[in-house]
Amino acid sequence: MTQPDHQLKLRDVPHKPGVYVMRDRFKKVIYVGKARDLRRRLANYFTPSRQNKADLKTRALIESIWDFEWHIVRSDAEAVLYEGRLIKEFRPKYNISFRDDKRFLLVRVNMNEPWPRFQLTRLRKDDGAKYFGPFAHSGALRSTLNAVRKRFGLRSCRPPEPNERDYKHCLDHVIKNCTAPCIARITRDAYLAKVAEACDFLDGESRHMMEQVEAEMKAAAEKLDFEKAAQLRNLLEDLKQTTKPMTRFTRKTLPTTINPEEDLAALADALGLKAPPQTMECFDISNISNTHIVASMVRFKDGVPDRANYRRYRIRGTEGQDDFASMAEVVRRRYSRLLIDGAAADPDAEYSQEPQMEAMERATAARGNRFVSLPSLIIVDGGKGQLSSACKELQRLGMYDQPIIGLAKEFEEIYRPGRPLPLQLPEDSGALKLLQRIRDEAHRFANGYHSLLLKKRISESVLDDIPGVSESRKKALLAAFGSVDRIKKAAPDDIAAVTGIGPRLGEQIAEYFSRGS
Repeated sequence: MTQPDHQLKLRDVPHKPGVYVMRDRFKKVIYVGKARDLRRRLANYFTPSRQNKADLKTRALIESIWDFEWHIVRSDAEAVLYEGRLIKEFRPKYNISFRDDKRFLLVRVNMNEPWPRFQLTRLRKDDGAKYFGPFAHSGALRSTLNAVRKRFGLRSCRPPEPNERDYKHCLDHVIKNCTAPCIARITRDAYLAKVAEACDFLDGESRHMMEQVEAEMKAAAEKLDFEKAAQLRNLLEDLKQTTKPMTRFTRKTLPTTINPEEDLAALADALGLKAPPQTMECFDISNISNTHIVASMVRFKDGVPDRANYRRYRIRGTEGQDDFASMAEVVRRRYSRLLIDGAAADPDAEYSQEPQMEAMERATAARGNRFVSLPSLIIVDGGKGQLSSACKELQRLGMYDQPIIGLAKEFEEIYRPGRPLPLQLPEDSGALKLLQRIRDEAHRFANGYHSLLLKKRISESVLDDIPGVSESRKKALLAAFGSVDRIKKAAPDDIAAVTGIGPRLGEQIAEYFSRGS
């Protein structure tokens, strides 16, 4: 059987996070995966370069794929949970993680017990108890439970009915972490009321407690108690992760995600822009080696990729691996070209005293040409150094008011001109996810161009570096001698005897190889 062409089906895959399922020709599930961008991840499986560079296991998987399906989710945590559920259900042959019996953590509390307590478990039973979860972040869950026990004074001891004997070996009451039901310091009804409050917290009624933690964090920072402030900050992040609403999804009824308009509005609000950036351009440098240093520029329009206006560059004016100089070069080349095109659109531009950016906007509006328009926001992949290099080039071009930011990948920090400290947006912020999408797209486009040039370099021969040896002469030499090694060992007269070479070029070729080239 011939493997079907998946390119047509790929057009229907959205640029949204979710889970994908691969099937073989017998409709059996062979692999389950998750992705932040479903179309980009699935497209990687079906590109020729991916098949050539992949390891044996991945090649075998790609050759076995006859069909695929996808399911959209709202967040990475939901993707992890749903991926694990499908892997346990189908047990695909190419998946390693999640195939065992280990499950995600749940929180269990039985309100029928004399003194209920919260327990961690991995199996949901029909035993009359209340269960919360599952939770994808186990570390955040444990931290949250400790905070909840302390906040509501709930016991953490194991005895079903704690008594005075247990109290002698416990210090939770002394350090104010427990209301001590073991020595009747609290009535059962009052204790059950506290347990009910804690249950409401795990159900999502967490705003009040998080506001308290945030206020304590700010107070600690004002007192210069930075260690305590950092602890409270980490606790606040754990609380947000644990109490984030989760969808109880089924395989066919799943929520959608990514709203470009909302993300653009959130980004404008976060950066203090006058209006949502309808056009954004992002730059990335790829310099894995000194052989080829390249750059990419991707353009988003209305929050989605505008692939017709993607550009790629070979860095020529920078020696060695210098990200700062490379970024300066590509920004200079991109916007000097746009300014030249804008000036060409206006015959009176040479005699005008109008600022360049305003002239560009007016010329673009007159022509209605999207290829000339300046972006609403420029994004460079990197931190202060890359941003500073790009800003210097924009100033040289007269683009003083052009909005520009740098996005550093390690901690997703946003650097802005004239601001000493970076801006950090919440992980679930639509503005941050939009910036991540355009940054990742620029990275993918740059790496793709770099891989293309490396692949082309592999197919090149050392004969290409010899002056006077054209493509047809190279083919004639290889056809006559069979390999470059044999040409290196050949006498000048034997080389000159090849059709199209001649005595003079034959001497040059022999001399080139004699120098050890």
